[in-house]
Amino acid sequence: MSKKKDDSPNRVIAQNRKAWHDYFIEEKFEAGLALQGWEVKSLRAGRAQLKEGYVMLQNGEAMLVGAHISPLAQASTHVDANPTRARKLLLHREQLNKLIGAVERKGYALVPLELYWQRGRAKLLVGLARGKQAPDKRADIKKRETQREVERALRTRNR
Repeated sequence: MSKKKDDSPNRVIAQNRKAWHDYFIEEKFEAGLALQGWEVKSLRAGRAQLKEGYVMLQNGEAMLVGAHISPLAQASTHVDANPTRARKLLLHREQLNKLIGAVERKGYALVPLELYWQRGRAKLLVGLARGKQAPDKRADIKKRETQREVERALRTRNR
């Protein structure tokens, strides 16, 4: 019997739950990340945060800006580690062209949704999003609460 390395399809490193609250996510894209060695070690330790991150398109490339990857003290002794540096996203040219066209339209943004491992490589789930207004957010909260109440009622009834 051989030992198999744990290689589940999506091992989540960090999520941006606030993005689902603030935006309507219309389409999702999976992108690779161009990382330095110390960043990979920090990601393996789970030291990443996407909350303030966003994706910016410049010179025909997509960049992850504002995401925070905290350096490990023992991993980055010889490197000047910048935790919030801009990181290049690796996307196909067709995907980039589609994103560039959508972002140039009014009201669209690119937000990082989830950072995870896939076959040993760090991947970022990027959402093509439209901003929510306050009434939309309230409607979502009300819908979620009514769904919870229905599930709770069904659970108590089925006991």
